[in-house]
Amino acid sequence: MRTFDHRRAGTVDDAIGLASVPGARYFAGGTNLLDLMKSGVENPTVLVDVNRLGLDAVVRTAAGGIAIGSGVTNSAVANHPLVRTDYPVLSQAILSGATTQIRNMATVGGNLMQRTRCPYFMDPRFERCNKRYPGSGCAARDGFNREHAVFGTGGPCVAVHPSDMAVALTALDAVMHVRGPQGDRTIPIGEFFVLPDFHPERDNTVAATELITAVELPPNSGSSRGWYLKVRDRHSYAFALVSVAAVLRFDGDVIESAAVALGGVAARPWRVPAAEALLTGRRATMEVFRCAAEAALEGAAPLSQNEFKVTLAKNSVVRALTTAAAG
Repeated sequence: MRTFDHRRAGTVDDAIGLASVPGARYFAGGTNLLDLMKSGVENPTVLVDVNRLGLDAVVRTAAGGIAIGSGVTNSAVANHPLVRTDYPVLSQAILSGATTQIRNMATVGGNLMQRTRCPYFMDPRFERCNKRYPGSGCAARDGFNREHAVFGTGGPCVAVHPSDMAVALTALDAVMHVRGPQGDRTIPIGEFFVLPDFHPERDNTVAATELITAVELPPNSGSSRGWYLKVRDRHSYAFALVSVAAVLRFDGDVIESAAVALGGVAARPWRVPAAEALLTGRRATMEVFRCAAEAALEGAAPLSQNEFKVTLAKNSVVRALTTAAAG
């Protein structure tokens, strides 16, 4: 690990000013960043500590949703009464990730900004990694790619985004609040993460000096039911091979609206409007769920070692929808 400076910010604006130094990075829990620094993948010149900025609350918004401060730990979000009651799919997603010790340290903002766990990215001894060195090639494409993407595989990088939280937030239509030198702005989660088509080194649309301040969730209807399903090689401390966040809103026994997002299949959480359209206005039957699952995986382009993910994802969509509908 190379030497670096540590600066503790007193306010959000103070943090943004400190982050203007070339090579500066924001630091909260550090559960991903410190690992990357130890391996030499990340070499920040300055760590801007954002742990004491007052961004550690979960509050009800005037619109009836909730705002989650970016400094709230994953454990605190998952166990907060407002989240467990109104957005259980988010609580389920968070509790399926990492370990208790890591969830106690990791923050909402850091979770959203975490990097892929592709082994070719995580180990700087592999020189062919477009995410570390754009234009160098993608070693995973003709290497070990069992855990990699099945959507967006035509670009320069086939790594997947590792966050469970982000998949649930995608299904919940979350909005990110960020602040930078130019002031405050909001980013719908559908515009937050990016595919690696032109800039594989970028994971999202947040500028280097911008700081996530909060994640806002819209009001949740009492008729809404959700479920987060994570399929992985082992139950403890493993990233998803495939995950599904399903949220269904009912009018009687008819699905009034649906949201389905997949994880472990692309460089960003993969929302599937085609599946949602098939579900809307229909009764919750196994036949409808199977049709939605087929639509969800339409256009998948698996790699040499992960074709199994297509079948796995279809079965996972059916199971997540079935569990969600059962309430």
